[in-house]
Amino acid sequence: MRALSLFSGGLDSILAVKLIQEQGIDVIGIFFETPFFTSQKATRSARHIGLPLKIVDITDRILKIVLNPRHGYGRGLNPCIDCHALMFKIASEMLKEEGADFVISGEVLGQRPMSQNLRALSIVSHDSGFKDLILRPLSAQRLPETPPEKEGWVIRERLLGLSGRSRRPQMELAKKFGIKEYPAPAGGCLLTEEAFSRRLRDLIHINPDFSRRDIELLKLGRHFRISERTKIVVGRNQRENEMITYLSREGDTLLTIDSFPGPTVLVPGDLSPEEIELAASIAVSYSDATGDKSIAVRVKRDSEHWTLLATGRGKDNFHRFII
Repeated sequence: MRALSLFSGGLDSILAVKLIQEQGIDVIGIFFETPFFTSQKATRSARHIGLPLKIVDITDRILKIVLNPRHGYGRGLNPCIDCHALMFKIASEMLKEEGADFVISGEVLGQRPMSQNLRALSIVSHDSGFKDLILRPLSAQRLPETPPEKEGWVIRERLLGLSGRSRRPQMELAKKFGIKEYPAPAGGCLLTEEAFSRRLRDLIHINPDFSRRDIELLKLGRHFRISERTKIVVGRNQRENEMITYLSREGDTLLTIDSFPGPTVLVPGDLSPEEIELAASIAVSYSDATGDKSIAVRVKRDSEHWTLLATGRGKDNFHRFII
């Protein structure tokens, strides 16, 4: 008997795996990677407990849901119900390939108001198309009995009936299993973050046919919308400057300052001379240059290179442009 586990790497998903393994069932972890949620935590936790882990990129399928979620968003642009249903659907589609019999997750009834109430869990199971093969070991005794329990694949009495947001029962269970290292509880999904969601809304409004590169840029720097068609991305440190340069592509304009430490500024697409001057002024204003002297700003667009002089201003002059 084998189960596939939706494995985030958090304590709940670790405990769900342990409860099923305790019943003599082989478990394989599945992590669904997207631009909004990376596999680092899952990889570390899986290694710590010796869990085989498969990482599956579902970017193309999740982007369609982000643009038009059937069950709406949470506080940000997080379509949690639709996202969870998709993950269960894909995991269930993988059962035959992995020689597995059912799917588990570490969801706890009532822990998250949008996606882990009784109605939401039922919707997720139904929309996945594989309702009969989904088991939630941490809250199983508070949920309707599933076929894996009815068929005796797992013993329901050895599963749990957790509910609510308290972490104390999970921490006590971790001690029982000898689990001493696990991540602090945190959402981890960028779609739940206000600042990122604001930038993504702006991107969807301006360019609904955005690319993976456009999403990666949303994670970096400061973003300024200076016109309906023009956005400026300003690096905040050396790492971001390097990433912005790496993500630049043909047709982008890059601005840098040689004489002072400062940001790399990227402007995607075409822009007017006035917009280039504004981008240069922003570059100087967010650099270490002081005073009102004109500073040389290096501009690069494809094979073209030139220098222009720009003067810094107070950063409050640009607040109205910040996304």
